[in-house]
Amino acid sequence: MTAAPQSPARPLLPRPLALPDFPWDTLSPYRERAAEHPDGVVDLAVGTPVDDTPQVARDALAAASNAPGYPTAVGAPAVRAAIIEWMERRRGVAGLTQAEVIPTIGSKESVALLPLQLGVGPGDLVLHPRAAYPTYDVGARLAGARPVPVDTDADPRTWGIEDSAQVAIVWLNSPGNPDGHVLGVEQMARIVDWARARGAVVIADECYAELAWAEPWASQGIPSLLDPRVSADRSGLLALYSLSKQSNLAGYRAAFLAGDAALVAAVTEVRKHAGLLVPAPVQAALVAALGDEAHVEAQRSVYRARRQALAEASAAAGLVADPASVAGLYLWLSGPEGMSAYELVGAFAELGIVVAPGDFYGEAGAGRVRMSLTDTDERVAAAAARLRSPQAAALFS
Repeated sequence: MTAAPQSPARPLLPRPLALPDFPWDTLSPYRERAAEHPDGVVDLAVGTPVDDTPQVARDALAAASNAPGYPTAVGAPAVRAAIIEWMERRRGVAGLTQAEVIPTIGSKESVALLPLQLGVGPGDLVLHPRAAYPTYDVGARLAGARPVPVDTDADPRTWGIEDSAQVAIVWLNSPGNPDGHVLGVEQMARIVDWARARGAVVIADECYAELAWAEPWASQGIPSLLDPRVSADRSGLLALYSLSKQSNLAGYRAAFLAGDAALVAAVTEVRKHAGLLVPAPVQAALVAALGDEAHVEAQRSVYRARRQALAEASAAAGLVADPASVAGLYLWLSGPEGMSAYELVGAFAELGIVVAPGDFYGEAGAGRVRMSLTDTDERVAAAAARLRSPQAAALFS
């Protein structure tokens, strides 16, 4: 007797992850409206570099292109040596060893995966800045933990975190995305002391550190979490850095992390198993870019000019820049009282300009927009001219 065919079992996968909606999809109608402008769209929403990758990095990539073997997860000794030298020369962090640094596949990889790689899990809290790049939240969720926004500019004793709470990670972002705020040595030290009293790790995303626009940071440099003035030792501390912004290497995915050797070893072990390997030619480009300051200063000058043009034009239109926004790749703007972030985005779209609503970055972004400095000089000049027009004055009144 032939058995009756069984009904197929209901597929187990994919199971939905507890992730927020991808925010950029909501910009589609505003992009379409902006594209109708007779002089074309100016896209200042996404901070993706548009200027050329420096020749020194391109030459290094080409010279290392014959790379038939697998790179190591920990990175070549030469790339780790370059990271160590750069951290001392540019960030004031001396004495790092090769056990305390590794290259990574961009810094977003680390933001999203470090909680998982470090063993964060259900019941843990992952604290992050209240105005923040969404991936801090996503990384906590991927590990099954709970993301909690806090005001990292304020005394951590005011954060409202219960003493019994199981805080696993405190994320810092200085200079901040989207707000451009900078954390000084004293504030970081206060947060480190608070976190260590709870057994928590502190991780700083410092990828905009070479883009300081106001004093004292422009001349003295923006301090790293690993600065010896923050703490005499690096236990429980990690700092991330990316060459995407300073060197227009976003397409290369060239970045690194540095800090507590025990944490670096734990992350490296997971990366070995997962095959998270920075390609050897990219490692060579990273070494070359870290060793050349001329292209960084040239790019900084480009962004400084674009920032000034957009800041002055925004002010002329009646928009108000956050006075604490003193570094980074964005303007953090508010409009007339009562005007929502999406209403501001809509007004910009009428001018053919695309910006990001502050809501993307948490409740602290209500009523604000983030304007990137990353479009060509010609497009930035076009945006500035539109913001100085009578139409802009009417839209933002």
